[in-house]
Amino acid sequence: MGAGGFCKLPTGSVVVALNLPSPAAESVGSVRVLVHARNRARALTRLRNLGMRAVYLRGNAAPPTPDEITAVLHHPDGLIWRTAPDNGVVGPELVQELWHPIRALLRRPAAPA
Repeated sequence: MGAGGFCKLPTGSVVVALNLPSPAAESVGSVRVLVHARNRARALTRLRNLGMRAVYLRGNAAPPTPDEITAVLHHPDGLIWRTAPDNGVVGPELVQELWHPIRALLRRPAAPA
């Protein structure tokens, strides 16, 4: 299981961040998924309901950064992802892609005719 963590907000809700293996068959790397929910259990349930059944949060080794928290709070679904760096370190010195809605990750490519 990848690194993960959470941050409790002043409103009582939480933002959970998880580094997970990419569900896309052609992708080898991992993805960083952010979930905004009322509590940690609901955040993990949201991911499990999307088909990510083996998602667990063990510890708080990689909590979301302030920039990640801002990104997920401003997204209408409260559930976003982007490619995680290979070394597992998230920092401002790395050039990172923009955040994507979770639908883009779970969308299956059309089968060739």
